[in-house]
Amino acid sequence: MFLNERLLPRRVAMLSYHTCPLAKLGGQKTGGMNVYVRDFSQTLADAGIQVDVFTRTQPGCAPVVNHDLGPNCRVIHIAAGPDRLVAVTEMEAYLDEFTAGVLAFAAQEDVEYDLIHSHYWLSGLVGERLRTAWHGAPLVQMFHTLGHMKNAIARSESERASPKRLAGETHLVQVADRLIAATPAEEAQLIEFYGADPGKIAIVPPGVDLARFQPIAREQAMQSIGIPPWRKNILFAGRIEPLKGIDTLLGALALLQARDPAKLDNVCVTIVGGDPWTPVPDSEMERLQTLCGDLGLHDLVAFAGARDQDLLPYYFAAAEMVVVPSHYESFGMVALESMAMGTPVIASRVGGLAHLVVDGVNGYLVPAGDAAALAERIVDLIDCAGCRAVMSRQAQEYAQGYAWPHIVERMWVVYGDVLATSAVMV
Repeated sequence: MFLNERLLPRRVAMLSYHTCPLAKLGGQKTGGMNVYVRDFSQTLADAGIQVDVFTRTQPGCAPVVNHDLGPNCRVIHIAAGPDRLVAVTEMEAYLDEFTAGVLAFAAQEDVEYDLIHSHYWLSGLVGERLRTAWHGAPLVQMFHTLGHMKNAIARSESERASPKRLAGETHLVQVADRLIAATPAEEAQLIEFYGADPGKIAIVPPGVDLARFQPIAREQAMQSIGIPPWRKNILFAGRIEPLKGIDTLLGALALLQARDPAKLDNVCVTIVGGDPWTPVPDSEMERLQTLCGDLGLHDLVAFAGARDQDLLPYYFAAAEMVVVPSHYESFGMVALESMAMGTPVIASRVGGLAHLVVDGVNGYLVPAGDAAALAERIVDLIDCAGCRAVMSRQAQEYAQGYAWPHIVERMWVVYGDVLATSAVMV
């Protein structure tokens, strides 16, 4: 280990208040952040650091203390608020109860934490309170998404971040001991929109589990998830919400169907995420299903619902391409996982995706919301098997640099620095 052991925390409190890292991908508020917290915590624990991940109890969370991530990593479900799924906008009301639950668990276990690492703004507010109770254990904050960036692409008032969220993020930027940005673009956003001190920001991207996401024979993968071997599959995987731009993908398919339907011969499109069987009235799922019918795409598009994270590699491997048409992404975990599988990506030129995807090398970039440009790139990958093969190899090679052990080593530098600074201040 290249760092002085005294500068590494022995025990870390990882805070993921509003969403559990063990939840199915594509469910309510489950996506890249869940994967990040799970894989980062597990890799940190594999390196010998004790990690406790604290998350709010939701239906199906059992046992209270879960050891699925290994002997050094516990996922601890803390009761806060009603025993049901609640909207994120409602969760601020239960922060005091959640904080008290974390403190009670730590006292009962007689454990002390050297460092607090919080994810998303709600967790950060909990982290600030725990820092006070735990005599100044330093607080490292990662937002994953930023309210100001969400507002920049919001198409309705319901999609906008609340004033409370903006105030909370602004407050945390000032009080956290260190801020983690996934990309240089996010670093610039923290400085421009929140007045962050550049000296407090460390750029550490998410990683990818190369043991989980490695190439699988397409035929084997297709058989595993029930796609006929003669099909050409296009995949979307993620949360079902407006900023993910799924309607742009549907628009691109409608354009191809109208202009040159032969291009879609033997093509199927799988959308992983959400609950397509009992969509909430006026929800994004209901809107997309209605749009799909209006565009005449029901025979082409299948809504597969949320899936266990262990199944996702098979969906990637069975796909000719993965489409990430988001209007905003702080990073784009799905794109990185797809690359690790050797599956090319077509992504919007926004946020972290513009940093992660190298246009024409490991995938293609298109303007956000541009259905015509997306349709053109879909055809490029459908038509050119040789292009797909080259891009597949280059995507897999590119992803090797994001292996989680490499990312954890970079985070160790941050942890060591913030612990050393904290010790000097004490």
